[in-house]
This record gives sequence, structure tokens and C-alpha cells, in this order.
Amino acid sequence: MQEAVQARTPVHVWIVGVLATLWNAFGCYDYIMTQTNNEAHLAQFSAEERAFFNSFPAWTEAFWAIGVWCALLGSLLLLARSRYAVHAFGASLVGMVVGMAYQHLGMDIPASLTTGVMAVMPWVIFAIGVALFLYARSLAAKGVLR
Repeated sequence: MQEAVQARTPVHVWIVGVLATLWNAFGCYDYIMTQTNNEAHLAQFSAEERAFFNSFPAWTEAFWAIGVWCALLGSLLLLARSRYAVHAFGASLVGMVVGMAYQHLGMDIPASLTTGVMAVMPWVIFAIGVALFLYARSLAAKGVLR
């Protein structure tokens, strides 16, 4: 009589999964607040910055949506130990790269968004997105994600 031995999920999967879910949920929150023109949320930005956000073509907003919602989905799939987390994080990266590339190459970004924390934040977001994709891919290759 053989019993299947189920490997325990490494604790780091739960830690990364919860942190990734919180991080990516904030990205979705920011997306919703920006798309609905939430006054309280947008009050932190100048009129020039708000005009910049409102000038995004619909297709870039679609890629932004793909980026944030697929990242949240990937985080939830990671917690569910699903191999599809890799696909969700990959789709998120595509959305992120296309959206960020257009913003940085095809638009005039207000000077206030190109200095200090605002200049670094897109690269931090990108680095975390890449790290989550590589992490999920590594877990899938090791058989932790099914």
C-alpha cells in the first residue's frame, strides 16, 4: 500500500504570496481610483500631473489594467499554488512593459514625475514584477506550483 506523500509548501511561498497580494492589490486600488477620478486619491497630484494621467490613450490604459489585474491574479494563484501564476505574472509584465514604454518614450512626462521617488517608482514596480515572474517560474519548475 503506497501513500502519496504530499510535499509541504515552503513557508516562503506564503510570505511572498501574501506580500505580493498586498502590493498588487494597491496597484489595483490606484488603477480604480485613477480611472474613476477619485478626488481624494488624486488630490495628492498637481493639475499638470492629473492632466498627464488623463491624457493616456485608451489602449495604454488597457495595458495598465492588464498589468495590475494580472499581477493580482498571479499573486492569488501563487497562494493557491497554481502553475498558472507564471502565466498571470507574464501577462502582467507585458502590460507593464507596453504601458511604461509608451509613457517614457511617447509622452511628455511632467518634470515633477521625473525626480525623486516618482522617478524611481516605475523601476521598482518593474523590478518587483520581474522578480515575481521569475519566482513563480522557479517554483513551477521545482514542482511546488501544480
